[in-house]
Amino acid sequence: MPRLNRVISGLAEGRHVFASFAAADPSVAVEFSTTDYDALVFETEHKPWDVPALRDSLQYLLNRRRIHQGDSLTPIVRVPTNGGEKAQWHAKQALDLGAYGIVWPHITSVDEAYNAVAACRYPRLPDAPRYEPAGLRGDSPAAAARYWGLSTKDYYAKSDVWPLDPDGEILVAIMIESRRGVENLPDILDQVPGIGLVIPGEGDLSQELGVPRQYDHPRVAESKRRILEVCTERGTAVGHPHVTADNVKQVLEDGYRFLMAAPVRSYPGLELGRALTRSTS
Repeated sequence: MPRLNRVISGLAEGRHVFASFAAADPSVAVEFSTTDYDALVFETEHKPWDVPALRDSLQYLLNRRRIHQGDSLTPIVRVPTNGGEKAQWHAKQALDLGAYGIVWPHITSVDEAYNAVAACRYPRLPDAPRYEPAGLRGDSPAAAARYWGLSTKDYYAKSDVWPLDPDGEILVAIMIESRRGVENLPDILDQVPGIGLVIPGEGDLSQELGVPRQYDHPRVAESKRRILEVCTERGTAVGHPHVTADNVKQVLEDGYRFLMAAPVRSYPGLELGRALTRSTS
């Protein structure tokens, strides 16, 4: 069976993966369903945690033509809880709806990273292979199995975290958004298996470093450089959360593998019309 999770398949094959992010809204999901992104991250950290809207958005993201072509967008959810809050139920509900991965904001320690991975895994016996991090996810797979197009048995076989389970289809991404997180990142990656992606939180890092939203400030750049260095040494992919036409070349040269680009809407008819009416008035 081919990979279901396009993010994992891209990262596993050494390719770049392109994603965007949006609130859980069915109309937005329909717009994204025909784009060339590999994945869509539904944003619930700074947007409402609205489970019915998230459920509907996952459904509206499906596009039958793209399903036939085998290139449907992979839905991932950024949950609202910071690492220290350890609210596993957000991950449980998102995964139970069919999400293929969880982005965890504000991870600062080994303990928080362990919880992030554990919350995305089903429990198993201590003598089972790949036991740690010991799973905490509650068992209610019916909706997720249906969304993935699998039997419950096959869903159980596929719904572990990658790369801890080489055949796993669930991505655990952690965001490093503080000096403490940067300092602890080597221990996090050395001691917590199952983290598939690390994303620097430029906004919060810059806020803590006293230069809000100045992503290119030397203090912020040094933190991002350190994250890239630590992850590269351990073979862990790094994501960039603010990719634009202006910085994408540098982002690629720096070594980022998961590129998050916001969609840019233009209004050519309005803009030309305004220009023409101004010129004739």
